[in-house]
Amino acid sequence: MTNSEGSTQSPDHHRPSYHFLPAANWMNDPNGVIQWQGRYHLFYQYNPDGAWHANMHWGHAVSDDLAHWRELPVAIAPTPDSPDQGGIFSGCVVDKDGTPVAVYTGVNDDYSVQTQCLALGNDDLTQWQKHPRNPVVGDVPAHLGQSRDFRDPFVWREGGSWYMSLSSHIAGVGGAVLLYRSADLVDWEYLHPLYVGDRARQGRNFECANFFRLGDKWVMIISVQWDQVPTNTIYLVGRLEEGRFIPETEGVYDAGYSYASLMHFDESGRPLIYSWIREGRGADQQRAAGWSGVQAIPRVLSLDSRNRLLSQPVPEIEKLRRTRHRFAPADIVAGDLPVRGLALDIEAQFDVSAAATCGIELAVAPDGEEKVAIVYERETGTLRIYRHYRREDSDVDSAPQGLAHRPDAGETLHLRILLDGSVLEVIADGRSRVTSRIYPSSAENQGIRLVAPTALRALDIWEMASIW
Repeated sequence: MTNSEGSTQSPDHHRPSYHFLPAANWMNDPNGVIQWQGRYHLFYQYNPDGAWHANMHWGHAVSDDLAHWRELPVAIAPTPDSPDQGGIFSGCVVDKDGTPVAVYTGVNDDYSVQTQCLALGNDDLTQWQKHPRNPVVGDVPAHLGQSRDFRDPFVWREGGSWYMSLSSHIAGVGGAVLLYRSADLVDWEYLHPLYVGDRARQGRNFECANFFRLGDKWVMIISVQWDQVPTNTIYLVGRLEEGRFIPETEGVYDAGYSYASLMHFDESGRPLIYSWIREGRGADQQRAAGWSGVQAIPRVLSLDSRNRLLSQPVPEIEKLRRTRHRFAPADIVAGDLPVRGLALDIEAQFDVSAAATCGIELAVAPDGEEKVAIVYERETGTLRIYRHYRREDSDVDSAPQGLAHRPDAGETLHLRILLDGSVLEVIADGRSRVTSRIYPSSAENQGIRLVAPTALRALDIWEMASIW
């Protein structure tokens, strides 16, 4: 396998082939996603020194079609003896009257001081000049207590002013999203908390909060930390009154390894969301592999009539589909299917009333002992992922994953499944999502098997081309 610059990468059946990740080293949060002069730009947290979290830079990739990505040189690096000397943390890119402006969190060496900074980009977003007034937001509001969590600026324009949300927490209360206002992106006024969470229900700290309009509603997507650990991503839908967000609907955006999501509206007005897919294996294994972290396939967001947040992979990735395998119920004699692969796009429909449990097993070993099972359990109304390995490994997470989900009246269960090496993205009926990681012990673990074939109503499996 080679990257866009021609360097050779060693074979690794855990490494995705149609999800973006840099040629090597650590990546995490997507940053600064924007369509600029027709091209999609993805910046991301990146350590050029190795496959571990340290020395954060903004990596950079570009795409003409949201399917094929080309890795570019590092975009923004820390500057010694400056507000970002310890790293360039997460943020966004906005268009200020034709000038691209990156708004990001700069940190000191031990991350105890987190401030907000600006950088101005050139026409192709490959060169960035840091603003002489950095940091443009330096002081943590006193009512937060002694918080060192003060980061992840998300900026939008509304009614002639710029607004910025920052993610933090209030000691003893819970996560908080803070609201700022500016006329020029440089001088910022702190207004008040835009939203304050409930620690018992929504975790200790908020990260990477996004706030945006969808139709006549406002949507907030928040990555949640319990203690110091990234956990999951939630969403809230509601209204904005006097600068404060009032949720009316709440749900889980993703119950798995998806985290630190970032959205933008592209030039056609589509709301697109990107996410970091964390690893499910230990630090030593990540270092040995030489890479860590993957970007999820971008998704298009919408709301249904009940204000539930829907998402679907961008249709552009369908151009990566190759051989198609279509199965009707009459085609299925037993559970095993005559298809194999670790790079697949699957659409399956099930009648959940026809079986207590239904679904599909992927990455099945020749002896059947290793596999990942994606199943719907009717009695509990739960979508679950079970990862079965031949041997237990304390450095590989194998705990069950899942969330509550019930098809609406008259609705069959529709699963969209993206399998790509160690990455597994599962979307049920567009509104329930679980992203998982699997680490088969052998590249031969490519079998596919149905759970309760009598419940199947339709199945399409596409083999996927590599973007490399």
